[in-house]
Amino acid sequence: MTDAPGRILILIKPDAVQRRLTGEILRRIEAKGYDIIALDRLIATPDLLAEHYAEHVDKPFYPSIVEYMTSGPVVSVVVEGHRVVEGLRSLIGSTEPTAAAPGTIRGDLGRDWGGSAMMNLVHGSDSPQSAEREIAIWFPHLAR
Repeated sequence: MTDAPGRILILIKPDAVQRRLTGEILRRIEAKGYDIIALDRLIATPDLLAEHYAEHVDKPFYPSIVEYMTSGPVVSVVVEGHRVVEGLRSLIGSTEPTAAAPGTIRGDLGRDWGGSAMMNLVHGSDSPQSAEREIAIWFPHLAR
């Protein structure tokens, strides 16, 4: 008997949407063999972001995150598959796009634009537990 597939929340951030990279990012996820089970395009609200980034709300960089994440549409995606968190975190690449390895989403498509916020194209849940917490925030009907 195999385990149920894992899930991860991917956010395609405003800089990626603005640069018309949504299709390329989704293509890479599907090319890796993972299943997209939910997708939405929206403008994130400060309240939604406060819930998502709850551990950062009191940090000095938090206002720049909110400004960046509300600057345009976000595409939120739930992806499913065996070891999906590990697989997609590897595919996404290092948080710092300038240092991200070639072949990763951030390494191939991202760069430092010199702004106050780290514009790094995508967010991916960092553990199965955070994935379930984040999926419940962005897709309440999929909460487990």
